[in-house]
Amino acid sequence: MHQPSYLTGLIGAGIGPSLSPPLHHSEAARHSLRLLYRIIDIDVLGAEPEEAGRLLAAARTLGFDGLNITHPCKQVIIEHLDALDPEAAALGAVNTVVLRDGRAVGYNTDSLGFARGFVRTLPDVPRDAVVQLGAGGAGSAVAHALLGEIVGARRLTIVDRQADRARALAAALRRRFGEECAVAAAPENLAEHLEGADGLVNATPVGMAAHPGLPLPDALVREDLWVAEVVYMPLETELLRLARERGCRTVDGGGMLVYQAAEAFRLFTGRDPDIDAMFEDYHALVAPGGVEPAAAAPAAVAPDPE
Repeated sequence: MHQPSYLTGLIGAGIGPSLSPPLHHSEAARHSLRLLYRIIDIDVLGAEPEEAGRLLAAARTLGFDGLNITHPCKQVIIEHLDALDPEAAALGAVNTVVLRDGRAVGYNTDSLGFARGFVRTLPDVPRDAVVQLGAGGAGSAVAHALLGEIVGARRLTIVDRQADRARALAAALRRRFGEECAVAAAPENLAEHLEGADGLVNATPVGMAAHPGLPLPDALVREDLWVAEVVYMPLETELLRLARERGCRTVDGGGMLVYQAAEAFRLFTGRDPDIDAMFEDYHALVAPGGVEPAAAAPAAVAPDPE
């Protein structure tokens, strides 16, 4: 019997360590699908972000079924697509492209990924007032997730060193969710806004291996705050370590990664992913000395018997 097969990949910069290939390969194996997930790193290719459209065109020619898109290509890819899902249009960013029937359709699974990862870990925390650090691509997806139906925060304060970017995101959120839902604030006023907040979300790169450190003064992390991260490598950032030491309830970036990958897999293949199994795979990958799950790429892409 013919085994369904899929050719997929990831376009972005500095993505060699991405966990997406093993996550997709293992999930495909569980569904008895042949799936190959390739890394297309513009740094390795010596390409600029603006060349993402050329890479997409090449993928279409080569018969790819879908692509994930990450920094710094989530916005520039949009002009090269045939259609946008409403969520991607609202966010102004695409992280998943489905190539089917001669059309390239853009989606954004980051927002849904954060929302589902958040409620899986902290289903019962107060969400009346939340402060978010960062208004970039990840920040936009997270902010829409926080105010959306799944998480249901009532008021969000966006803090970013680029004041125009914070104001633009807050304005977009108000247009979508209501006039009182979001405001922009300057970093020098962060302490004032955190004073009455229930939770803090870090949607900046600070905490990644290449950007170590804390995204705010350590004195502002109170024990009654919940703290969420989007960074997943390392799984425990300096912010999460400090928050846990002070007794805060926390959310690491793993949930967002797994849920957005699961939704991309569903879009690529039409199959419902096994979320619990994907979390097991993820934890095996990020554990000290972690290795790829047993259901790895070679079995998933083995050729059909002659």
